[in-house]
Amino acid sequence: HGAAYKVAPAVLRELGATVIPIAAAPDGTNINDACGAVHPEAMCRAVVEHGADLGIALDGDADRVVFSDARGQLVDGDAILAICALDMHSRGALRGSAVVATVMSNMGLERCLAGAGIGVVRTPVGDRYVVEAMVQGTYNLGGEQSGHVIFLDYGTTGDGMVAALQVLATMQRSGRSIADLAAAMTRYPQLLRAIPVATKIPLERLPQLGAVVRGVEAELGSDGRVVVRYSGTEAKLRVMLEGPDLGRLEEYAGRIGEVAVREIAAAG
Repeated sequence: HGAAYKVAPAVLRELGATVIPIAAAPDGTNINDACGAVHPEAMCRAVVEHGADLGIALDGDADRVVFSDARGQLVDGDAILAICALDMHSRGALRGSAVVATVMSNMGLERCLAGAGIGVVRTPVGDRYVVEAMVQGTYNLGGEQSGHVIFLDYGTTGDGMVAALQVLATMQRSGRSIADLAAAMTRYPQLLRAIPVATKIPLERLPQLGAVVRGVEAELGSDGRVVVRYSGTEAKLRVMLEGPDLGRLEEYAGRIGEVAVREIAAAG
């Protein structure tokens, strides 16, 4: 129920696809209402129900896109970056032999692309930071796990339909399904925690939190990552952990959260 409700089906039909539109009846109040890239579950179910080859879900302003494969499995922004980067690199079209992604993109993206000789440049969360790094480094592909994918050859911001068409073109060139293409990336378990805080004490003024984070990073080694940052929109401390063992990540998250709550309360 968003900006592309009319354009997206028309473009896809023009290109020869059989389109089954869902959540394409905006009434002014139902934007992202249990649908689209924000809530892709309905799309994933519909793909299976209709026996479709894939599903495409855009968000309200159509700058984000995520897919479903034929089995109803979600293909997110990280997988889209992997699919397009590998294709562009194989054709000599990936500038700088690197992709720009945020600190939230899964480690599996780095590992997948490293195997093909492609680097990943990390930025803070937010597509504005992704675009800044792309322009500064003259890269032409970047994006976020949420489905903002930027093809700087075609535009300076995320465009869900441009990204969707690039994925479809890759499928057509390769003759492979989106599930097969997405399988190139093995996703690491990722754990996210949001801890409410009364005050956003600068992280550099929280030595105990810094120490416990460094300790967890040392235990994970090259097999995991820890990202601790404040939300830009809410009074919350966000903790993201990645590693091969979800149980250990739960333990680490508890350890970091306990220290963070105690030290932030004392400092506030």
